[in-house]
Formats: sequence, structure tokens, C-alpha cells
Amino acid sequence: MAKQDISIRTEDGTAKAGLFRPSHRSAAGVILYMDAFGPRPALDAMAERLAGEGYLVLVPDLFYRFGDYGPLDAKTAFSEEPTRSALRAMIEGTSQDMTRRDTAAFIAALTEAGATGPIATVGYCMGGGRAIHAAAAYPDRVAAAASFHGGRLASDAPDSPHRHVSTIKGRVYVGSAGVDGSFPPEQSALLAEALRRAEIDHIIENYIGMAHGWTVSDHGVYDEQGAERHWKRLLTFFDETLR
Repeated sequence: MAKQDISIRTEDGTAKAGLFRPSHRSAAGVILYMDAFGPRPALDAMAERLAGEGYLVLVPDLFYRFGDYGPLDAKTAFSEEPTRSALRAMIEGTSQDMTRRDTAAFIAALTEAGATGPIATVGYCMGGGRAIHAAAAYPDRVAAAASFHGGRLASDAPDSPHRHVSTIKGRVYVGSAGVDGSFPPEQSALLAEALRRAEIDHIIENYIGMAHGWTVSDHGVYDEQGAERHWKRLLTFFDETLR
């Protein structure tokens, strides 16, 4: 699927994004929220796969407020300076609320591209919580929200996703790494309780043996078998919800 590079005007500036179109014109839209290493070939390949399944996919750069950066190497970015410090500054400087506000522009961009009906969101790592926040902030458009190895989904922070799920009207799927310090069992339990109390159709699935980042091909912990299991779950979830 051909990638179209576009620019999206937000409240705070202009975000670059990749738009991936399926072969046919009528398609449900998907926003793919990046992990901490930004838009790059590995995420493009994931968006292309979704487009190949018939979805119109948008991959926005959530770090656009910092100007040009990267490219970032997922295997070394957190282990080498000065990349580590710069990356942490971008993560900490891009709040959940910023992405929530940006998502109004992302949805508008998908709509302009032809996705006029319900859409889905999927996020990886730091994008997982943002996918859930999008469903809470725009419940009349987001029918399905998925998170894979998302961190801090039920933390003590005021902007923790589990504190905002009551407005969600769609379905939620959470795929967690078997051992993940950013989403330990106690957070999984809190998220499950919040979703159940809000009477939201949801699944929280624990991928035993997988490490944080297992779904993305350029991560050092990438697991091909586990990634294919993630694809099977994600495509079934989207198919059931959007088609």
C-alpha cells in the first residue's frame, strides 16, 4: 500500500503523519498511535498490513512539538546518550491531554480522506493509553480501541486511562506483555475493574512469555510468533466491531 505523507494542523502546530490507503475507496479508518520511538519503517509496515486488510490508516507523529528528530533506533535509544535523555524529554513533554486534543485533528484528517463512519484506534507502548483516551474523548466516533504492551494504563496519575473510561461507548482490547513493569498485575486489575464498572465491552489478555515491545519488528524483544498472535487478535477485534 502506498504511503502518503501529509501534514495535520492541530491546536499547537502542525503534525506530520503517514496516510495508508487500502485498494478500495470505502474503508473504515484507523489511527495507529506510535510507540516511544516515533514513526519509522517498522510502524509503516504495520500500517501497510492494516491497509492491506481494507482499512484507511493514519500514523501521526506525536512528538511534532519538538521539531525534527531521529531517526531513533528502538534497540539502542534508551541505552545510549544523548538519545536517552532527548527521548525521555519528548515522552514526558507529550502529555495524554496533548494527544487527546490532537486526536480531534487526526479524526478530521481521516474523515477528509474518506473515513466517514466509526473508526478504531490502536496504540503500542506509550500509544496504548492514548488509544484508550481517544475512545473516551471521542466516543461517538471511536468504536474500537486496542492497546498492546501499553504502559501505565491504571497508574496513580490523574490522566491515567482507567480514570477516564466511563465515557467510552465502544469496545476495548488490551494485550499485555507477560512480564511488564510498566503494566504490573495490580494495574491490570484496576483497569479491569474500571472497565467492568463502566459496563464496557472489553478484553484484557496476558501474553505469557512476551516482553514489552514484542509486537514491533525493530524491537530487540520482537517475537514473530507472538506478533502474529497479536495480529490475529487485532484484526478479529476490528472486523467484529467495524464491519
